[in-house]
Amino acid sequence: MTFLWGGGGGAYDVWAGHLERWATGAPDTEAAALPALRAEDFPPDAWERLMRRIGDALQTRLQSWADALTAALSACGDEFSAGKALAQARSGLHAVRALAAHPGLPEEVRAGLTDVVDRQIRTLQHDQERDAREHHDPRRGEARLRTLRDNPLTAVVGEPPAAAAGGQGGVRTSGWDHDPTTPARRRVITNL
Repeated sequence: MTFLWGGGGGAYDVWAGHLERWATGAPDTEAAALPALRAEDFPPDAWERLMRRIGDALQTRLQSWADALTAALSACGDEFSAGKALAQARSGLHAVRALAAHPGLPEEVRAGLTDVVDRQIRTLQHDQERDAREHHDPRRGEARLRTLRDNPLTAVVGEPPAAAAGGQGGVRTSGWDHDPTTPARRRVITNL
């Protein structure tokens, strides 16, 4: 066997340390350096523990992300702000999907984790839409429902996780294609 775990270094400890930091919301800057994992390199109980740690880290990060999204949407005073919050929130989903599909994981593990994450994203989108339909003010509920459908969280589900990572080791620095805080450039078009 080619593994070391339990304080002696090796793939188990590298992944475990990374997962602990990543689950708290730390940037995924070390993802490229994570070693490849193979079940046959670990005793069955160590492999099971490591897979559980990966699942727990994904769940912790997803729950923190969902809590932050709920707080952000609650604080929005208008639907433009809500749309912006939804668009920016997708960057957090890119990081979760990137870890679930990490190339160091065996193919069947990547496929299973990505499927679980994508189902949770779809469920969250469905729950948000249901809450909007059940809003006590039908006009505000309809407006929020439109915003949710125009800025779906599920947009990340169709993207390959590698593309979703933004080419930065699983971290996307912004949910925007450009910096929205920069002043608009003015174009003067003359009539010739």
